[in-house]
Order: sequence, then C-alpha cells, then structure tokens
Amino acid sequence: MRHVGSAESAGGRLGAVLAAPRSGVVPLGSSGPWLAATPAAARRVLTDPAVFDFPGDVTRSGDLSGSRGDTRSGHVTFPPLTPDQVAAGVETFAREWEAAVAAHVRELRGEPYDAMVLLRRPVARSTTAAVLPSVDARSRDEVADLVLAWIDALAPVIAARRPPRRWSRARRAEHRARLALEDVLAAAPGPGQPPELTATLLAAGVQVPIAAGAWLLAWLGGAPGRTVDPVHAVWETLRLTPPTWITARVTTTAVDLDGVTIPSGAVVMVSPLLLGRLETLVPGDPAGLAGFDPDRWRTADQRPGAWLPFGAGPHACPGRTLGLAQLVRLAQWAGTHVITLSEHVGIDQSRGIRPSPCRFTVAPREGGP
Repeated sequence: MRHVGSAESAGGRLGAVLAAPRSGVVPLGSSGPWLAATPAAARRVLTDPAVFDFPGDVTRSGDLSGSRGDTRSGHVTFPPLTPDQVAAGVETFAREWEAAVAAHVRELRGEPYDAMVLLRRPVARSTTAAVLPSVDARSRDEVADLVLAWIDALAPVIAARRPPRRWSRARRAEHRARLALEDVLAAAPGPGQPPELTATLLAAGVQVPIAAGAWLLAWLGGAPGRTVDPVHAVWETLRLTPPTWITARVTTTAVDLDGVTIPSGAVVMVSPLLLGRLETLVPGDPAGLAGFDPDRWRTADQRPGAWLPFGAGPHACPGRTLGLAQLVRLAQWAGTHVITLSEHVGIDQSRGIRPSPCRFTVAPREGGP
C-alpha cells in the first residue's frame, strides 16, 4: 500500500525542529534562532507584538529584512472574513471542485488525479470570491488566475537557497506577476485597502489551502476505504502536516521567555507541527502521535487546534473559517469515494510543506451517491 512520508524522518529544517526537545525554549544554533517549544511560550510569542515583532516580507520566506521592531509601523493586520464572505467562498469552492473533477474525467480519463493541480482553480476562485464579494464572476476568475500566476512566480524566489538579486530573472518575473495582479485589483471593487495588501491576503489564502487540501487527500488516500468524520479528518491533517509549519518573530528588546534570556533582534520561532505532537495537546496513545488517526478527536478531552495551526494574536490567519470550511467540504466529497494513492507521497519543504507528489485514483464508495 502506498503511504505518506513521515515528517519525523524528513530531514532538513523540518527534521531539525522535530528533533528538538519538546519543552522550554530551545536554541537551534549557538546564537539562535530560538524555538518556543511549549504551548505557553508559543502563545506569548504570537500574542505579544510589542516584544515579538512580525517580520513581514511575503516575497521571501525567512527574510526578516521587513521587520520594523522599533515602531511596527507598516505591519498590517487583516480582519477575519465575515460569515457571508465565508458562505460565498464555500459555495464557489464546491461548484469549482465538482467542475475540476468533471474536467479531469473528461480530458484525462484513466490518469491519476494530481491534488496540487486539481485544487488550484477551486481554491483560488473560492478565496477570491470571499475576499472580493462585489466582483462579477468574470473578474473573479481573472483575479484568481493572476493570484496563481504570482504564486508560481514567487516559488523560485522563496525556494532559492539565497535571496535572488533584485534584477535577477526570478525577481523580474515575480515583479511583473505581482504588478499585473495589483493593476487588476486597483480597478476592481475591493475591501477598501491598497491593492498590494489585497494581493498579499489573496496569495496566502490560496497557497496554504491548496497544500492543506492536498495533504488531506494524501492522508485519506493512504487509508483507502476507511470511513472517517470529515471534521476530524481535517483537524488531524492540520495537526500532522500544517502547511504553515513554522512561523517567526523578531524580538524588539531583550526578553525572558520561559526562563531563557533572548537578546534584542533575535529570531524566535513557533512550530504548529511540533506543538501538534505534544501529548498534552492531543488525545490518544502518545506512542501513536505520528500517525493519522482522525478518530482520536471523538474524545472531548482536548480541543482541536490547541497546537495553533492558524497562529494566534493580531497576525492570526484571517481566513481561518474559510480554510476550515473548504477542507471540510473536500473531506465530505472524499467520503463519498474511495481515494487510493497512486504512489508514495513525499514532503517538499521548499515552501512551507507540501505533498510531493500527491496523485490518487477515485472510485465510487459502495452505498455512496
């Protein structure tokens, strides 16, 4: 049976974080960065922006040059999406997902589905419909395609071992893609904020759910035919493989965090993936926390999400409710089918964590629609 690769044996930055002691504040190098490895320390890092500043630069993962620790001016927080926005987004996702599946059957009959490809347009159009509820369908689709083009252009910039030079081919391509998106957003009825901020919100709201949805299908495909509660399957996916598996803050002053003195200007990281493996936050057998078991959430002993997959504090994910709803809708669809992986699923660490590849076959579930 095909299976999903273990994060515990992934190596690289992922392996280094998971190998760290799961208590206290842990230095990952002789002079940092530091890892907040307890729920209390992690929550303080995320909810105290006066001391732990948000390093904002969407064009370069891990680039902290955008930090403005002294004043934090320029760091924008986005309000959560409203229930009406979420409803519009979910309706769009359901419709576009069915269309994407039908198109695959029509054009690629017999070929495995590729989750990272199949989810692109449904998620992009769903998120755009939620963030820009006043645009017509044609404009929505244009914006969604431009968001995907910017995400694609960002990929080599983010994945590069060293930040590409300003006038490198990768930087120029990313710049053109971003300006094309911002030009269309400037002319569209939007949420009353500069187009560059809307572009950032859309990019985050598209890239992360695509990866999360692909992980969900990967985990379900690793246990074909198993019946699981859709909501529990979503939470278990976000526990084991949260696409935003690590986030960073920069200290604005020397600070004592959980008994450890951290200097000013230091990087402090929080990992939902690490926190999701703490037996104090997760029910079930402690020896089985590395495995996919949605049924563990049948108990009310611990609440899902305590490992902070959507962050916390002023920079918590504004699209949390929409993302959850998209994933639950996807899990409901999967529950009416038998999803089977076509090959082993590895872990791509170049941009967050993504399943690579995630190809699967689909068959009707006996007794299903």
